[in-house]
Amino acid sequence: MAEETIANDFEELADACETRSETYALLSRFFRTEVDEEFLQALCATMYPVKSGNEKIDAGHYAIAKYLSNEWVDPLRKLGVDYARAFLGDGMDTYSCAYPYESVYTSPKRLLMQEARDEVLAIYRSCGLDKQAEWNVGEDHIAVELEFMRVLCLRSAVALRSEDEKEAQRLIATMANFLDERLLAWAPMFTADVRRFCKTQFYQGVAQLTEGFLEADREFLADVLGANAEGDAQ
Repeated sequence: MAEETIANDFEELADACETRSETYALLSRFFRTEVDEEFLQALCATMYPVKSGNEKIDAGHYAIAKYLSNEWVDPLRKLGVDYARAFLGDGMDTYSCAYPYESVYTSPKRLLMQEARDEVLAIYRSCGLDKQAEWNVGEDHIAVELEFMRVLCLRSAVALRSEDEKEAQRLIATMANFLDERLLAWAPMFTADVRRFCKTQFYQGVAQLTEGFLEADREFLADVLGANAEGDAQ
């Protein structure tokens, strides 16, 4: 009976990790490139939850859904303009837009390709990963960091379904550390700039959703690691 309970716990946690991976994939796609027709149609077909337990997530879902339901006149062009101005900068300095790179928010002069890029690249490679060649962005771009979390979520799910508790715990600890030491060290400043520089309600919502989900995921991972620590102590 105890073994069955443990197996069920692993299965539930694996399901949670797979759900988390889907959210990380969505957030990564928001920032990786402009919204295209295929992505727009997928977003319009999505059912956004009203109550998640996190006010920022709920506000983000509401803003995105409201924009998609109300904006019928050339939304791709408007979103493309907003994306380019806020995230690509179009020749503006790094104080005048929301450049989505960790280096910009962790280096004294807000420069690209600084120590943060080398540090996250080393972390990726320590996990046997590298940036996809077709992603024409630096390794410390928020889309790449979110994609890294997505991959670790899926690896955790595989380990849990295999009942490899040691590997699952290692992966979950890696995610918790990366979230605390990398993403949450700069993403709140970045999302504040997104709200400051983006004009569409859509990207305002994306910023709220991103910040809320990262905060919620930190709590989730802390709870999982805390439960594991209690189990080891017993």
